[in-house]
Amino acid sequence: MKKEDLKNRYIEAFGCLVIVLALGRCAYDGFHTTERPPLFNDIQVTSIPLSEGQAFHRVRSVPNFKECFPDTNATQLMAARQWGVSPVKNRADAEMRKNELVYIGASPYYSVDPLRQSIPYLVPRAAILLEDMGRAFFDSLYVKGLPLHKFVVTSVLRTEEDVARLRRFNGNAKENSCHLYGTTLDICYNRYETVEDPDGPPRCQVRNDTLKWVLSEMLRDMREQGRCYIKYEVKQGCFHLTVR
Repeated sequence: MKKEDLKNRYIEAFGCLVIVLALGRCAYDGFHTTERPPLFNDIQVTSIPLSEGQAFHRVRSVPNFKECFPDTNATQLMAARQWGVSPVKNRADAEMRKNELVYIGASPYYSVDPLRQSIPYLVPRAAILLEDMGRAFFDSLYVKGLPLHKFVVTSVLRTEEDVARLRRFNGNAKENSCHLYGTTLDICYNRYETVEDPDGPPRCQVRNDTLKWVLSEMLRDMREQGRCYIKYEVKQGCFHLTVR
């Protein structure tokens, strides 16, 4: 067989293979099942039953964290001054502000870290936003077929004494911090709390990266709805956000 004929046959065979693979991919994408949930990195990540005819939504994340969440401290500070309380001097002063602030230390929709440089209080407007974000995160996990997890709040209202102490060892801490006004919080993006029945079977594991992608989608939606400003913090490992 001539080299030219062999080359033509090879090209024809390769073209047929490409067409078969393309048809197979189209058939796979158009096929939805309620019996097998999607897999992420070879880990089955859900045990949530679907109703008849329901299909899971894909986890897409956002195109770029820094570009989607660019709101600087100066931008957030304007909103903090508009919607917040006057800066709290110390813990004793905070105790006198209970008529202006809402306790957010316990919720079925999110978790709050043990706080050392802040206290778990927000103005009502910000507390409602946080509760709505917790509910929206649960909804997003459910429709994507993922086990429920709580995101973790790592910083809330800081007093002037907290800020002064924090600035001694944290170069990113601002003297005129948005956290002074009770409008601002930090949500960790690399730790989550699994929601599970202590007497039930262990839940399927989900990678933190997958949960971060879902969290970022929800936060982007909240920001686009004009409910908050958000800054993606690389060194601190959190989303820094202020209510609008």
